[in-house]
Amino acid sequence: MVDETGLGDHLADLAASGQRCAVPPAAERIRARGDQRRRRRQAVLTSGGVVLTTALAMGILSPAGFGPQPAPAAVRPTAPGTSWFVPPTPAPGEEYASEFGYVYDGVLLEGNTVQVTVKQLRTGVVHRVAVPAQTPVEVKQVADGKPGDMRLGELLGRLGTGPRWVFAVDYDSEGRIQSLREAFWLTVK
Repeated sequence: MVDETGLGDHLADLAASGQRCAVPPAAERIRARGDQRRRRRQAVLTSGGVVLTTALAMGILSPAGFGPQPAPAAVRPTAPGTSWFVPPTPAPGEEYASEFGYVYDGVLLEGNTVQVTVKQLRTGVVHRVAVPAQTPVEVKQVADGKPGDMRLGELLGRLGTGPRWVFAVDYDSEGRIQSLREAFWLTVK
């Protein structure tokens, strides 16, 4: 079969001229481009690590926040004068939800009940709550540096009238305080 249009010859000439004119990139240019890509990648990885470390150190990001989170509260108070406090809800499969807060200004009420003020560490929301005097409390610094278990009613004189002692307050699924654990590593003397 004869090529009457000459297209085959034309394409062959074009390919041959392309091979003559094409110059492969120099080895130095290839290495330089590879080094540049490697330096960019290393800079990105390093800066990402620095940002992550800074965020962890400043408390903006918490490694504990990477797991399952408790569901947000369904109801927000709308009446004026109502507290904005909403107790945390335990995550699925968990018995309690904990939140850090200052516990202070304890008063013994009638019926073996203690009323305390809790100032949430994360949000700063302050609320008063009535808790049974027999509520268990794990202590260390509050008990003069001796770790042990006490009852909330025994701590009334030690809590003081202002924010000083930080506790992990454990709430059940009904929003009731079940126990307190002193977060002595967060307490400022």
